Amino acid sequence: MSTTTSKTVSADGGQTLSTLRNLWPYMWPAGRPDLRARVVWATFFLVLAKLLTVGIPYFYKWATDALDGTNSALTVLPLVLTGAITLVIAYNVARILSVALNQLRDALFASVGQHAVRRLAFRTFNHMHALSLRFHLERRTGGLSRIIERGTKGIETIVRFTILNSIPTVLEFALTAAIFGFAYGLSYLVVIAVTVGVYSWFTIKASDWRIGIRREMNDSDTEANTKAIDSLLNFETVKYFGNEAMEAERFDRSMARYEKAATQTWTSLGWLNFGQGVIFSIGMGVTMVMSAREVQAGTQTLGDFVFINAMLMQLSIPLNFIGFIYREIRQGLTDIEEMFGLLEVEEEVRDRPGAVSLRVTEGAIRFEDVRFSYDPAREILKGISFEVPPGKSVAIVGPSGAGKSTISRLLFRFYDVSAGRILIDGQDIATVTQASVRAAIGIVPQDTVLFNDTIAYNVRYGRIDASDEEMRRAAELAQIAGFIDILPDGFATMVGERGLKLSGGEKQRVAIARTILKAPPILILDEATSALDTHTEQEIQSALDLVSKERTTLTIAHRLSTIIDADEIIVLRAGQIVERGTHRELLEESGLYAEMWRMQREATEAEETLRRARAADELGVIERRRTDPVA
Repeated sequence: MSTTTSKTVSADGGQTLSTLRNLWPYMWPAGRPDLRARVVWATFFLVLAKLLTVGIPYFYKWATDALDGTNSALTVLPLVLTGAITLVIAYNVARILSVALNQLRDALFASVGQHAVRRLAFRTFNHMHALSLRFHLERRTGGLSRIIERGTKGIETIVRFTILNSIPTVLEFALTAAIFGFAYGLSYLVVIAVTVGVYSWFTIKASDWRIGIRREMNDSDTEANTKAIDSLLNFETVKYFGNEAMEAERFDRSMARYEKAATQTWTSLGWLNFGQGVIFSIGMGVTMVMSAREVQAGTQTLGDFVFINAMLMQLSIPLNFIGFIYREIRQGLTDIEEMFGLLEVEEEVRDRPGAVSLRVTEGAIRFEDVRFSYDPAREILKGISFEVPPGKSVAIVGPSGAGKSTISRLLFRFYDVSAGRILIDGQDIATVTQASVRAAIGIVPQDTVLFNDTIAYNVRYGRIDASDEEMRRAAELAQIAGFIDILPDGFATMVGERGLKLSGGEKQRVAIARTILKAPPILILDEATSALDTHTEQEIQSALDLVSKERTTLTIAHRLSTIIDADEIIVLRAGQIVERGTHRELLEESGLYAEMWRMQREATEAEETLRRARAADELGVIERRRTDPVA
């Protein structure tokens, strides 16, 4: 074996042992004496089944000798059990008991394996939510879901095959070797040992070769699933541009890679099984020839020949399991290595040791010389300082890329600042728990994404323990209760994937309702009306004014008409504050804000002029039809 191969095998072995150490707490779960008892009983029945399995060929041997006129069973069994028919019945009863014990073992261990899968899946799910926003923006949801799906299946495979197959296989080998060495001599033991050794070596080498193919198949499967989910989530965009054929072709290219790798997987499995069959058949043939010669020489009985054949046939089952166990564990490791990689990703934002909950008394917000960058080479915020007094409203405006939305993400502590501090009621949010910070802040985002569930579920998401009356009151304040009442299923209406069954205004009202239900002391309006038409914006704005009343409100605005009443307006450009003041003060300065206001006013007036022209045209058509029906 080459040095490279040796290192690879050593690394793989270390990885396997490390993974099994990590899995042991799930196979022997603390605080669950009932599951530990199941492990103990499953192990007991496992050992009992193997002892019985090794004894089965003896009944076959004694029955054969009894039929041949030899009473070899007299030396070990009572006289009443030495009849041929009795021994045949005993042989079959032993086989039934062996099967029953194995099935009892599996049944006892089933809940242990499933509990391990559940706990690890739960841990992974929690870990995914604990990771930073940066991580999720850089990963694809479809790929993540596939990794977790395969990983949970791989965990079940490893847990089951480690406990239920590895131990009994080793035990059966040991018992079989002891029987052959004691009863038939060293020569038989050597042949069997060489057969097992060559068989195991071939199985491991071939399985290692197949692992690379399996990885390629998994990568192709993940890629195809990612493309499918990405395309379906953007269904409307695909339709807008008529790119169904292109999306299908991209998906098919990934599936073609999967098809090739899957074909290689099954082909390689055929060669592996063939090689195993050849090796074992040669070893079995040698031992059978040795036994046949001794029967002819009179040193063995016909029952011994039958016994050796039965033992070898029985040995082939766990011997085949060595290859199967190795393949399944290696493939299971391949399937979960990405999942464990996810679990090893550290949380970018985490609570400090001993962090306490945020205590909100007034809801004052203060940014002190805050600096931040997603990429060290490009700083987004460059020394931002401002304050939002309790119960007041501050708006942040500026061109795209100025860093407006980054401010809301930092306030929610999706990221930690590079320098400076963010304070709420004088408390640095980096020193308190993330959960308490987010509990104190409500947000109405620009792009409201709803869960594919009922309207009630999405509204109640603001406070999951809210009563039906509280939920309805929130909907009324958000001016969406009337719309819900006319729906056939009311609050039980399904909103569809990402809320696609609702219009933009309706989704925004649902978002407002759940924020009202949360009742936070601090409110962020992150360009909450920028994606809506002017008429809908005016309707939504009245609901937002109601929500923000007597709350500390930070508004990130695109349409300046929505923030003219703000107590202060902060103008950002390239991550720096370039202007600040009230709406009137900023217009008088004739700076960036005044220019943005002028451009938006012109665009609004042009839109209004066009709307009036269309309305006039429609009225003209109606009037002509009234006076001249023929026209």
